[in-house]
Amino acid sequence: MIARASTLHLPTLRDAPADAEAVSHKLLVRAGYIRQVSAGLWSFTPLGWRVHRKVENVIREELDAIGAQEWFAPVLTPLELWEATGRAGIPEIFHTQDRAGRPFVLPMTHEETFTFHARELQSYRQLPQSWYHFQTKDRDEPRPRGGLIRVREFIMKDSYSFDRDEDGLEKSFRAHEAAYHRIFKRCGIAYHAVQAESGMMGGSESVDYLAPSGSGENTLVTCPTGDFAADLEVARAVPRPATFPDAIDAPQLVETPNVTTCEDLAGFLGIDVAATSKALPMTLPDGTVVLALVRGDDRLEEAKLAAALQGESRPSTEDEIRAAFGAEPGSLGPVGFAGPILADEALRDGQFVAGANTTGWHLTGVEQGRDFQATFADIRVPKDGDTCINCGGPLTFDTAIEIGHIFKLGTRYSVPLDALFLDEDGQQKPLVMGSYGIGPGRVMAAAVEQMNDDNGIVWPRALAPYDVHVLALPGAEELALEAATVLSDAGYDVLLDDREKRPGEKFADADLIGLPVRITVGKKTLEDGNVDVRDRATGAESRVAIAALPGAVKG
Repeated sequence: MIARASTLHLPTLRDAPADAEAVSHKLLVRAGYIRQVSAGLWSFTPLGWRVHRKVENVIREELDAIGAQEWFAPVLTPLELWEATGRAGIPEIFHTQDRAGRPFVLPMTHEETFTFHARELQSYRQLPQSWYHFQTKDRDEPRPRGGLIRVREFIMKDSYSFDRDEDGLEKSFRAHEAAYHRIFKRCGIAYHAVQAESGMMGGSESVDYLAPSGSGENTLVTCPTGDFAADLEVARAVPRPATFPDAIDAPQLVETPNVTTCEDLAGFLGIDVAATSKALPMTLPDGTVVLALVRGDDRLEEAKLAAALQGESRPSTEDEIRAAFGAEPGSLGPVGFAGPILADEALRDGQFVAGANTTGWHLTGVEQGRDFQATFADIRVPKDGDTCINCGGPLTFDTAIEIGHIFKLGTRYSVPLDALFLDEDGQQKPLVMGSYGIGPGRVMAAAVEQMNDDNGIVWPRALAPYDVHVLALPGAEELALEAATVLSDAGYDVLLDDREKRPGEKFADADLIGLPVRITVGKKTLEDGNVDVRDRATGAESRVAIAALPGAVKG
């Protein structure tokens, strides 16, 4: 097919939006692929929608290949389904109601809806099943940013597997995992598949697909040797060794007036900040105050904390702290605390300085096992200077975009929604589920983040809105149409720039839009019948006869 630029809406811009920071945000707007309606709300122009559909089709082909069946489920969802699974209170969910006052949600994912439909699967003979759809999702995102990276409304492919047992789930999960690898490779994106935190989705295991980029909401932690990769939320790392003062037989009280941070404490005592401990009181839903402890130079990772506590918690209020510790924040510690203590693994060995639970005082020489008892877990945030748990090599930290995430849900949704089937042994059992998501818009953003230059986007062939960009320079319009027709007849999608624009403007727009191949038809063509063929990615150029174009642009 041939698309004439003179009749298309191609709203290219010289300058990026003033608030744009991400490269993908800047270039997708400048090249006319997306337009903003409001914060976190974007429209895809005809050019952008062609790219989105290209991503969708790659996903669709690979899911169909593993036997998944495509559905189309509604966005508007009865609140009662989300109440049944305990997710109705998630703050990112949009709530609404109809004219009769019946409550609904505009969900960011469709586990409840598909589990509702799965109640029709009444026999093990109907299993396994794998269902998917592409649908609009809404998210009450407090800080939309980065163009398509963090939005309030988006289209997602979400799929769901239903099996009779954990063995079946394992097969479905691995089939989707393999399909995701094929999808992202076909899209031409560099990515890492890493273990991740399941978060509000729940379940026993999840794999996150992270694309390294200049902008993104995730941090990818890797080892240069290639033997370790993880999302920051779950990454385990070895911190640098702490330098301790000489060991003592029992903790000693030290007055520390107006010292309320670990950095100030280390400076006051003249010690390594890593030889101090940081007390972080957390309150459970039942009101229990738990003392989370990390090294003084570390930060608490909330996702790891939630996993260790097997549930949610919140920072304790000052009143709760005073009631539990008898002291003000800044002088808290584990010695003498009567509640549960969860300490990071880095505090397992050594003597640390900790709050004395008396305002303005600390204890030196505090040692776990001797002076307090704790449950240990990895609850720290890895940071620069940490080393790999496998080989000891230095870890690297890169910003990344989450382009996909898959989960083993187990019976997290089937039990509360009563999705049961009759097994071969005559017993009713809950369906065992998996959930699998990909954001085509984020795939677009990741591709642009990874594949661009100073002049614009460099689309991989699988995602480009058109295969070839033919530029008709003044006087060569008929030959340009002939070149476009030859390519179209050979099965290529062609964008023919037949606008009444200066050559420089056409060249600039071609680089900005970023199609894989640019063909220039100009005065030289009138003389010898050949055209200039330029590869957008490499810059390689050649002169080719019009009749030979199909072979010359073949990827």
